Amino acid sequence: MSDWPELLGAAEDVAPRLLGAVLRLGEVAVRLTEVEAYAGTADPGSHASRGPTPRTRIMFGPAGSLYCYLSYGMHVCANVVVGEEGTAAAVLLRAGEVVAGHEVVAGRRPGVAPRDQARGPALLCRTLGIGLAHGGGDLRRGPVTLETGEPPARYERGPRTGLRLAPDRPWRFWLPGEPSVSAYRRHPKAVAEPGTTRF
Repeated sequence: MSDWPELLGAAEDVAPRLLGAVLRLGEVAVRLTEVEAYAGTADPGSHASRGPTPRTRIMFGPAGSLYCYLSYGMHVCANVVVGEEGTAAAVLLRAGEVVAGHEVVAGRRPGVAPRDQARGPALLCRTLGIGLAHGGGDLRRGPVTLETGEPPARYERGPRTGLRLAPDRPWRFWLPGEPSVSAYRRHPKAVAEPGTTRF
């Protein structure tokens, strides 16, 4: 069992607790403003929906591990593994605001407006310098670390972005009024689950 109690529970319950948490690598730190929950084998939208594979085995590990993957074969995205070990629950880190390392980020992302530096899961990883090699790391020990705090007093929720399967679960969470929150995009071939309501 993880010794990180705030990360234990169902992914959709843990996800909003991560809003406002700070993800750090080296000199750069990003305050999370948008996240998405994925429920492993109970979620057709999850990479782990069919059980453990060499790619997804990290998601079945202890809470507080970092799961990284390639999107479209080129963009690294990062997730925090949550819940009990063996459940494969994870929270995708969708967007955030740079709060430290501004000069480093300016060199990595020249000419990019502050609101857009980590606006989207791939851009968040690029801004922080997170790569596939960081996958499996312990977010308490580093090199990528997560600093959790008090859960936000207020947040909004809606359907997850860009999913073909299980697109209407309201498991995307964000801090209202934050300019770094990314735009919602529905997959053009989205398949609704029976019994779910489209938002």
